[in-house]
Amino acid sequence: MRDKIIFLAHGAVIAALYVVLTLTAEALGLANGAIQLRFSEALTVLPFYTPAAIPGLFIGCILSNILTGAHIFDIIFGSLATLIGAVGTYFLGRKVNKWLSPVPPIVANTLIVPFVLQYAYGVPDGLLFLMATVGAGEVLSCGVLGIALMKGIDPVRRYIFDKQK
Repeated sequence: MRDKIIFLAHGAVIAALYVVLTLTAEALGLANGAIQLRFSEALTVLPFYTPAAIPGLFIGCILSNILTGAHIFDIIFGSLATLIGAVGTYFLGRKVNKWLSPVPPIVANTLIVPFVLQYAYGVPDGLLFLMATVGAGEVLSCGVLGIALMKGIDPVRRYIFDKQK
């Protein structure tokens, strides 16, 4: 019972953090469009530490997309990209190398979000250009900020995550 409560608490906190960070980026004009820098995407490394991050990120992304007025296809497919990335992080980071944890969300978003931008929002840019811009934003968010987050978490990891088995 205690493990389930900890799992739910971790997931809820991660979802809330995702929403707050996305709304902060939105207020700065960075969260949506062809060029995106969602600070919340740094959290996509968290499935390396806890499986609770998978539903937390997915729910956080859904809520963020709804709150920022995203198109229904963005709510669905953008959130699915985050879910795919989170699951990939969980497996790749744990099975191969923890420093590869940002790769799945970078790849998932780079491949999925440009189609959403073109078909849901009518962004006129070519798919390859959109993949480059979304990919660059994901490298900064997931890669640079995500790795910085991991380096910050590692020294205190046992106090945050290891109570959950």
